[in-house]
Amino acid sequence: MTALVEFRDVAFAYPRATERRVRAFAFPGLSFEIERGEIFGVIGPNSAGKTSLLRLLTRVLRPQRGEIRLDGRAIDKLPSWDIARAVAVVPQEAPRPFPFTVEQLVLMGRYPHAPRRFFEDAADVAAARAAMQATETLPLAALPLGQLSGGERQRALLARALAQAPQLLVLDEPTAHLDLRYQAETAALLRRLNRERGLTILLVSHDLNLAGELCDRLLLLRAGEIARVGPPMDVLEQALLEEVFGCRVTVDKSINGRPVVQLAYERG
Repeated sequence: MTALVEFRDVAFAYPRATERRVRAFAFPGLSFEIERGEIFGVIGPNSAGKTSLLRLLTRVLRPQRGEIRLDGRAIDKLPSWDIARAVAVVPQEAPRPFPFTVEQLVLMGRYPHAPRRFFEDAADVAAARAAMQATETLPLAALPLGQLSGGERQRALLARALAQAPQLLVLDEPTAHLDLRYQAETAALLRRLNRERGLTILLVSHDLNLAGELCDRLLLLRAGEIARVGPPMDVLEQALLEEVFGCRVTVDKSINGRPVVQLAYERG
């Protein structure tokens, strides 16, 4: 595999909001790679820097030092439309109110391919239909987003991202508001997209077990620094998780050999 994304000694800090705030969040210097064709997970406690990392990758924020490279090119040198065509982001939820149908939402994913065009062409419609077919949202095409269940909305957002035909699919807490059934369906869909299309996926999640089950490698953040990066069995290690998250856990193996993390409750 070759690197699709490279963080090279990337430093960033937010300004302090008030004088009472002792320390503003900062990345002192991140260096890691996301290999082409892998599912790469970013995990860590609240305020570890997961969302800030995504904002740096999508150029919402700009580093104060270092370089981020996408497909071998520095992103600060890339036109915005090149980044939009290469990176598709699936947020936790669609903004509300959002008075569009599923098909209209998915067609929005084609906009980066023709930013000065006001109407989609036949190729855009075909790409949108293929994306809805892949996510099993084609029967929902005519429905307003407000009429969908949480799982259906999540699949519609994923279809919009696929319609972009990206090199990198970024998912921010994709199962945060879903019940067990939709969590399982989302995980299966992501695995299928990765295996059948070779799609590179960056998954940001608080769900350590989802990340451990899906991802080829994990990056564990702690207060803006990399605590460890590697295969799930190396990162989801009991002593390390207890140190980073500040609570007792147990780590076992699932039937397929993947790590399973549980809180270790003391019996009263």
